[in-house]
Amino acid sequence: MTTLLVLAKEPLPGRVKTRLTPPFTPAEAAALAEAALRDTLAVVCAAPAARRVLVLDGTPGPWLPAGIEVVPQCGGGLDERLAAAFAGCTGPTLLVGMDTPQITPTLLAPVLDPAAWQGTDAWFGPAEDGGFWALGLAVPDPALLRGVPMSTPATGAAQYARLTGAGLRVRDLPRLRDVDTAADATRVAALCPGTHFASTLSRLSGTTVR
Repeated sequence: MTTLLVLAKEPLPGRVKTRLTPPFTPAEAAALAEAALRDTLAVVCAAPAARRVLVLDGTPGPWLPAGIEVVPQCGGGLDERLAAAFAGCTGPTLLVGMDTPQITPTLLAPVLDPAAWQGTDAWFGPAEDGGFWALGLAVPDPALLRGVPMSTPATGAAQYARLTGAGLRVRDLPRLRDVDTAADATRVAALCPGTHFASTLSRLSGTTVR
């Protein structure tokens, strides 16, 4: 079976989702980040996996469900932190971020199927902003992430090129929108109206997510 990884920051005001401020306050941005993390971890708990690991920058809170193993993030840039997350795993591993609360077990199912890695070395989920929301590796080699420029419009293309340049056979997951801005939050919440994220956005904005 596949290990599921989530890389996240503790949802504290001023430390997460700073691009949501304005229009949201730092506390409101943190509430949205916590809601997104709750939704993501609920999906991870519902999916079949060998391990479910949260690689956390910070301290676990009441938002952490049972059944999730927590390990601390290392220091360094995002590429180093992602590489270290994979280095702590053996066997097929799928990493997802905390910025896509619209994910579902069905969306992850192709990677978690028993036949997912037959003839496949990697799975790649591109993001609308040019990054990626998911990365699966049959062999979790940290060298496949170190040195990839992160948080740029070309990050996804650079990461994909690193995979194919290493001779890996890559399969694609659907393109999703990360929650980075208030406009992103509105669009993503409309895709997942029954989630913590959507209900939190409705409460903070005073509107009903449809």
